[in-house]
Amino acid sequence: MVKHNNVIPNQHFKKHWHGGKNGKGSYVRTWFNQPARKHRRATARIEKAKKVFPRPAAGPLRPIVHGQTIKYNLKKRLGRGFTLEELKEAGIAVKLAPTIGIAVDHRRHNRSLESLQENAARLKAYKAKLVIFPTRSNMPKSGDSTAEELKVAQQHKGPLLPLVHAAHKLESVKLTDELKAEKAYYKLRLERTNAKLVGVRAKRAAEAAAEEKDRAK
Repeated sequence: MVKHNNVIPNQHFKKHWHGGKNGKGSYVRTWFNQPARKHRRATARIEKAKKVFPRPAAGPLRPIVHGQTIKYNLKKRLGRGFTLEELKEAGIAVKLAPTIGIAVDHRRHNRSLESLQENAARLKAYKAKLVIFPTRSNMPKSGDSTAEELKVAQQHKGPLLPLVHAAHKLESVKLTDELKAEKAYYKLRLERTNAKLVGVRAKRAAEAAAEEKDRAK
């Protein structure tokens, strides 16, 4: 039972299903087309794979890069394209790279030797698994795959050389009596206090030294 002199509840919770222009609901948005969109995306992926066969349907190979800010620079992700230095390290021509499914970004530069070696190794691993079909079947060029490799070649499904994040394992530490006796919180508070009183203590020490010097005179 409602107590006291309160306002009578009058929330009707009505939805304006037929509001707005042309009888379309302006306040209610439905997503009943989700199953149809899912089917449409799956069909589009199949059609794309058939269209680009025997190329991989996932798109070109992309490098591994780091984030730009301090918050995300430890995390790795896939970048836009490989640098010219990485292609040179892997022994791949710049004009040849886009034709064999390798993304190129001439604006990016390598700022560390580790990233250069990592992406060069990624390119070499891709090149070792690559099967190149000749432009003309009766006139193969140098660098094209052999007839035996072409017969067993299959279209790659899924991402090319996906980025795998290494799992970090914590080392187990045996809890001893010495670790139990340590007071970590007490040490943190003590060091924080010492850092806070550095200037005050230095001023007091200088004043005490000045007083002793005056007394000596």
